[in-house]
Amino acid sequence: MILGIIGLGLIGGSFALANKENNIFNKIVGIDHNKEHIKKALELNIIDEVIEFEEIIQCDVIIIATPIKAIIDILKKLSNLPLKENVTIIDFGSTKQKIIEKCPQNIRSKFIASHPMAGTEYSGPEAALKDLFIDKIIVICNIEENNNYQLNLAMEIFNSIQMKIKIMGAKEHDRHAAFISHMPHIVSYSLANSVLKQEDNEHIIALAAGGFKSMARLAKSNPFMWKEIFESNKDNILESIKHFEKELKKAKKLLQKNKYNKLEKWMKEGNKLHDIL
Repeated sequence: MILGIIGLGLIGGSFALANKENNIFNKIVGIDHNKEHIKKALELNIIDEVIEFEEIIQCDVIIIATPIKAIIDILKKLSNLPLKENVTIIDFGSTKQKIIEKCPQNIRSKFIASHPMAGTEYSGPEAALKDLFIDKIIVICNIEENNNYQLNLAMEIFNSIQMKIKIMGAKEHDRHAAFISHMPHIVSYSLANSVLKQEDNEHIIALAAGGFKSMARLAKSNPFMWKEIFESNKDNILESIKHFEKELKKAKKLLQKNKYNKLEKWMKEGNKLHDIL
């Protein structure tokens, strides 16, 4: 079979590399609007060949690893092409409900709406890692709308690269993702901006230790991509920010009133997260 990947950045590139290790695909081809990404993907042997968009019809499996608005646009374009009868289309968007709602009905049963819970703060083909997906969760949403063939093939591919599959409704996914993935990025950008506005470069370099670097790491992420994620999941993210603000205000109030024993108790409640993880 032929695997086609649209979007040759960190996620698309890593997926290509991971699938070079299994025996499912004979050939991996790629598409990207960024000519530098195409050049680098070929240099790094991430893909076997670059194709034009219309040539995607040769592919048995099509992966869409682009920002959310592009995913929606690509699905519309794919719906107008003479794709293979049993083609399997898979997206890797970080939100799911809007993408599913916008998917053309003539390809909906062949479209697997998924979200790999994997990534780094880096982007581009250079950041691609062949083991990025090992032991990582991949969420598949609204599977009742899928044909068995496409769903089973997608699961076979994900299992072959050692991913853990979680089935979930799109609405449920987007709310959970807001709290566990999207809101932490807002917090990291907020931390980065607050420090940049209060501290000079010299003191940041001198005093930034492991804790600060860990919390600020997500602020390296691609702003364009995250702008689209925040836009597509706005209501859920606003709710998650509201709950975060509530906890931050609680800590602030305990400090203001010198309630240090209660502050310690509050922190111990937060320790429970690491027991879960």
